[in-house]
Amino acid sequence: MSKVYRALISATDKFVPNKLRPLWEHEAGPKTIFFWAPAFKWGLVIAGLGDLTRPVETLSIPQSASLAATGIIWSRYSLVITPKNYSLFAVNVFVAITSLYQIGRAYRHQSIHKKE
Repeated sequence: MSKVYRALISATDKFVPNKLRPLWEHEAGPKTIFFWAPAFKWGLVIAGLGDLTRPVETLSIPQSASLAATGIIWSRYSLVITPKNYSLFAVNVFVAITSLYQIGRAYRHQSIHKKE
């Protein structure tokens, strides 16, 4: 850990109410990467939701497939590591779902245009 990070945590530690102490001190709490990585990964979900309005012709099946695979793999991983990281699980399930939906849209579009 960096000196800056330790100083920030020490300064913040004084202001955490007793009711929130269990969360604050948890092995996957805000003091750890297990908390922050999933928090920032929600940006991928937001981007994926934004892409739902994108024209289907512009969708990339390989990109969506790699995002879906990543979501599925990391969802599984988040449940076998110690501590189990349900936040990481949730965000990766949403990454996989949005990507699989995009693959379905693109595949359906390609199927329709092959018939024409």
